[in-house]
Amino acid sequence: MTLRYLLFFLLISAGSFGQPYRIIDRNAIGWYVYNGDHKLSKRWELHTEYQWRRVELIQAWQQSLARLGLNYKLTDQVKLAGGFTLFTTYPYGDYPVADAGVPTLESRTHEDIQLSAAAGIVKLSHRFRLEQRWLGTGADTNPRHIESWEYQNRARYQLSGTIPLQGATIDDGEWYANFFDEVFIGFGRNVAQNVFNQNRISGGLGYQFHDAFKIELNYLNQITQHPELEPITQKPVFEINNGFRLNIKYDLDFSKK
Repeated sequence: MTLRYLLFFLLISAGSFGQPYRIIDRNAIGWYVYNGDHKLSKRWELHTEYQWRRVELIQAWQQSLARLGLNYKLTDQVKLAGGFTLFTTYPYGDYPVADAGVPTLESRTHEDIQLSAAAGIVKLSHRFRLEQRWLGTGADTNPRHIESWEYQNRARYQLSGTIPLQGATIDDGEWYANFFDEVFIGFGRNVAQNVFNQNRISGGLGYQFHDAFKIELNYLNQITQHPELEPITQKPVFEINNGFRLNIKYDLDFSKK
């Protein structure tokens, strides 16, 4: 029942994006991603990640994300995690968020709980994430100089899954399908227009070279709301970005003697 209500909410929201009280900014995006969970011991992993996000598919900057964290395997089905992220948003689109043509900086910490499950041959993962965000504010005289940091909170929920295409399991040298949907909700002080922050939905194909090395190419749709109203019309700005996500996942095992 809860899933039905969520789907209904998403359909109603998507149907209202063309209403005249909103400004729509459409961009073609290409996200190039590396991530790895490197085993340190039986239960601990080091997480490393970099995302090179582009607009016009590859021609210009959208965002840069670098993340470092630790994972703790509580059970086979439950994983806890936390980490730190450095994030830069560049001016892009018809209504850039970045002020005065200068990239905006953000630092984040996060805490995760990830639950694994299975539905037949489909492997599912539910990830709940809390983020603490510090967004840099540039000085009026020199926007490149960070004058202060604005604090915000955000909650995220992601449902992801993989489906083997060449048997009941995903083995080395085999293709599989993958998908995810993630919703972002801002809360607390300083959220402004950003209670609904964004939603991402993605699906595509992956290839497993071996357990520690996979490549995935997905279609990606991103809907995101700007934190401030458009200054002239005082209307909220929504981006509807479509493109692809190329993900390389490579894990190392440092626990071996």
